[in-house]
Amino acid sequence: MTLAIGPIALDAPVILAPMSGITDMPFRRLVKRQGAGLVVSEMIASQAMIRENRQSLMMAANSPEEFPMAVQLAGCEPEVMAEAAKLNADRGAAIIDINMGCPAKKVVNGYAGSALMREESLAAKLIEATVKAVSLPVTLKMRTGWDDQNRNAPRLAAIAEAAGVQMITIHGRTRCQFYEGKADWGFVRAVKEAVEIPVIVNGDIVTVEQAKAALDAAGADGVMIGRGAYGRPWFLRQVIAYLRDGTLLPAPSRAEQGAILLEHYDDMLAFHGRYYGVRIARKHLGWYVTGMPQAAAFRRAVNREDDTDRVIHLIQAFYAGDVVFAADEARAAA
Repeated sequence: MTLAIGPIALDAPVILAPMSGITDMPFRRLVKRQGAGLVVSEMIASQAMIRENRQSLMMAANSPEEFPMAVQLAGCEPEVMAEAAKLNADRGAAIIDINMGCPAKKVVNGYAGSALMREESLAAKLIEATVKAVSLPVTLKMRTGWDDQNRNAPRLAAIAEAAGVQMITIHGRTRCQFYEGKADWGFVRAVKEAVEIPVIVNGDIVTVEQAKAALDAAGADGVMIGRGAYGRPWFLRQVIAYLRDGTLLPAPSRAEQGAILLEHYDDMLAFHGRYYGVRIARKHLGWYVTGMPQAAAFRRAVNREDDTDRVIHLIQAFYAGDVVFAADEARAAA
């Protein structure tokens, strides 16, 4: 069960989605170690990349452990996208991914992201410029269309393939849906029938059964997983096992999950620095403990704690089942 993106062969067709504020290097590296076939950076604005501002350089940073790692770029100017692609190729990216799916207003208002789906001529020029700029494989992520009356993903996929794109990922919603309603995995089949290159299905995949259902409905070559990996960096490994032979891998034990979280936390502190790291980590800490006893008390405790050593102590206490959290929760409810 492999997937080829041009000359790059992936061990498994299960990919971590690019997610702003989430898929930084510590998270990507952890998910890759847990078995993901491919990890993708946060969306990086091409203009910011060529200015080489500090935030963009950090977002594009990669490590050998992640290889092959894809950098996702967004923009609306073909020349700028081409230059940003070259910079990332020089910085060690293995794949350049073009964002034509982001629905955020600040991105769309700049005529980037999913706004490009309304401008097929500009989209074609941007894709062509990016492909010509680098010798790396270029991939494309988009939605089914702008709205229900304009679901032009199959046509754009054919344009992208003709320009040299090596893989296409489709989030099964229109831009106007944002993240409401259900992802239409079945529509992705029309994209698959329009091209010869690999097509990946994305959207609403938070269980292993949904991964299989999405793959079957779309007739796709692989799946891309976003929020299903929140607090579960091992989830992609579970999906791979299920797609391979139906194996239902259990989640790691509570103690194992605690060890994974501590590893992730240490990596975030090292990468972002202690001041920013402790704050950036809070959302991840909350996701890890979702659904577990005393989770609310734990979240309250870590969200008001700025001392990194104290946070580490709280993590260790939580995964050891320390009764301090039960007592704290009782006080909060009183």
